[in-house]
Amino acid sequence: MTMLSPESLARINREIAKYPAGQRQSAVMAALRIAQEEKGWLAGETVEFVADYLGLPAIAAFEVASFYNMYDLHPVGKYKVTVCTNLPCALSGGVHAAEYLKQKLGIDFNETTSDGKFTLKEGECMGACGDAPVMLVNNIHMRSFMTPEEIDRLLEECK
Repeated sequence: MTMLSPESLARINREIAKYPAGQRQSAVMAALRIAQEEKGWLAGETVEFVADYLGLPAIAAFEVASFYNMYDLHPVGKYKVTVCTNLPCALSGGVHAAEYLKQKLGIDFNETTSDGKFTLKEGECMGACGDAPVMLVNNIHMRSFMTPEEIDRLLEECK
């Protein structure tokens, strides 16, 4: 079973401490995030390790990891770019932004460039409809008003 570093386990323990005694499983989302940060993605054995560490059935951790698109159950590129294609973003250029990115990178959604640099994902609402189209880079950095020029700037920043 895939172990995590003492540093990651300490971070998970800090998350567990936020919940009442006997509620370790409540830290599952944070624990999966921490594991993914260390490993780069969540292999099956990593999810199982987190579940065992938190004292919950492995299927419960897999349900969380497979439901939210911030968790990667397969290897991803150095830069994971998630494009919001939910209706408000789609109506405000999200589909065009996604098509432009596909053309620029030469990949489709759920694919990674041959150099391993970019993975393109389709995302649901990111809560910034007024800034559409929006993209999320590596689950952390939100980019707004993603015109072709802004997309070119983003790709250049990632080089």
